[in-house]
Amino acid sequence: MKAVILLSGGLDSTVCMSVAKKKGYELYPMSFRYGQRHSRELTSAQQVADHYGVKKHLIIDTNMQDIGGSALTDEHIAVPEGDVQRTGIPITYVPARNLIFLSYALAYAEVVGAEKIFIGVNALDFSGYPDCRPEFIEKFQKLADYSTKAVTQDQRHITIQTPLQYLSKKEIVLLGTKNEAPLHLTTSCYNGGDEACGVCDSCLLRLKGFAEAGLTDPIAYQHGRSE
Repeated sequence: MKAVILLSGGLDSTVCMSVAKKKGYELYPMSFRYGQRHSRELTSAQQVADHYGVKKHLIIDTNMQDIGGSALTDEHIAVPEGDVQRTGIPITYVPARNLIFLSYALAYAEVVGAEKIFIGVNALDFSGYPDCRPEFIEKFQKLADYSTKAVTQDQRHITIQTPLQYLSKKEIVLLGTKNEAPLHLTTSCYNGGDEACGVCDSCLLRLKGFAEAGLTDPIAYQHGRSE
């Protein structure tokens, strides 16, 4: 059994990869150099891939920086700090990112003969991104069922797996710990320093998850710490 894993180097995607590993899949991680404001997450993704001893870690170049419209791809848009209230779609949303990433993953799954694509989207502690909703995954699955040679000719179904979809950040931390996922290799920081900033929305959500799980986050922070 083979599975393509969308691996960002963050907490969620790494725990998602640990789930696929526990299920016995041969792992085919895929990461993206998409014009994000830092490369720290790709370093983490490579370290996670090495930890699992995968045959190949595929990194795709696609320049979403030219499109802009997000604090993660446009250096002129500041990354928000503090406890951000999720009442709308935040400025850290990258337009159509998961749609693009899943399309690449679907193509890769068809070529390598994978039957599953794992993506760490979440509908509870998510950041207000429209492409993390269950409705989006359901629609993409229907599209995938009509868009590949694997399905139309080879009668081979490729299924999108979202094992973290309805888990809280606390539950994700506990699942990763149970699966012995290399959480110490991950980063969730939007600013991408060698040490996580501890003040951006993503860092705060991660710290909250570790604190609620009663565990200490194993990565270094400039500010803030879970105990």
